[in-house]
Amino acid sequence: MARLDLVAPTLFGLEGVCAQELKRLDAKNVRSENGRVLWDYTPESLVRANLCLRTGERVLLRLGRFPAPDFDALYDGVRALSWEEWIPREGAFPIRCRTVNSKLTSQQRCIAVVKAALGDRLGQAYGMERLPETGAEYAVRLFIMDDMAEVYLDSTGPSLHKRGYRAMSVTAPLRETLAAGMVLLSRYHGKDPFRDPFCGSGTIPIEAALIAKNRAPGLGRSFSAQRWTWLSSKLWLEEGDRAMDLEYDGTYDIEGSDIDPQAVELARQNARKAGVEELVRFRVADAVRFAPTEPVGRIVTNPPYGERILEKREAEGLYAAFGKAWRKVPEGWSLALLSSHTEFERTFGKKADKKRKLYNGPLKCDVFFYG
Repeated sequence: MARLDLVAPTLFGLEGVCAQELKRLDAKNVRSENGRVLWDYTPESLVRANLCLRTGERVLLRLGRFPAPDFDALYDGVRALSWEEWIPREGAFPIRCRTVNSKLTSQQRCIAVVKAALGDRLGQAYGMERLPETGAEYAVRLFIMDDMAEVYLDSTGPSLHKRGYRAMSVTAPLRETLAAGMVLLSRYHGKDPFRDPFCGSGTIPIEAALIAKNRAPGLGRSFSAQRWTWLSSKLWLEEGDRAMDLEYDGTYDIEGSDIDPQAVELARQNARKAGVEELVRFRVADAVRFAPTEPVGRIVTNPPYGERILEKREAEGLYAAFGKAWRKVPEGWSLALLSSHTEFERTFGKKADKKRKLYNGPLKCDVFFYG
């Protein structure tokens, strides 16, 4: 079998963080590109990445890459792939498609062509005119950019940011993968006090607790590839046991606070679902009165955006008030704050020591680092 790649799409700006994660998970030949990270396929690495990745959105197995300037080339390229090695006779193969700068602008027609090519290949392999598609799902993803097609199997199912602990959320939720990325960028490893004074439904403190304990974020959910015939259930059990063996025992000083009592109660519920209720505490508090007494610590937070929750003027007032509180915090503290406000540094009252562009879904933001 030719060497195949695994691909983890990421939110823009998290590619480097995701690549470092994969290297720590012993992935081989890790390469970062815009919006994704690639590495060499092995069954162990596919399972491990699904269970343990904090900043990747899903784990895709790339089966082929070929020019597709027209629909005939798309059909031929798909049909040439050895689908029978991956999809059994009863396997279902729903198809999703995305095109960028492609002559093939009709996504529905692309899906129909892929379905026909794949069905013809499998039908010939299994001696059937019509495939039942009654078994496990082997979701196919087609991505065409600049007339170059890439074809994948999606091993994850619902995105990796859906950890399973946040059934409900407050307005404008922060994606779990982005929250984990911010915590990792802050270089928090469980040693210092950790605070989020705008915690909302608790995503950032919960992800901080998972990172401090080194708990794999995927242990509490299922994945599409768990039903694939060529990935043994034993491998999933072994990788799950391996992940649990790497967890740390300890107590951590992690706190989330918010001015909204309903958000704080929801954060507590989410922490219980995530299994970290003993590692993180939540309380009702006004962020503009934030005043830690410890000499060192880390703040990672996501204040309300003017575009989404508050009126812009109210958001600016909140930033200014929190900026005054920050300037009274002991010098041993650091701050990583996410905002989409183009004038954040001016309203906060202090230029960031550094900043990094990230995306919260389609919303362009910056993480501003202080201290």
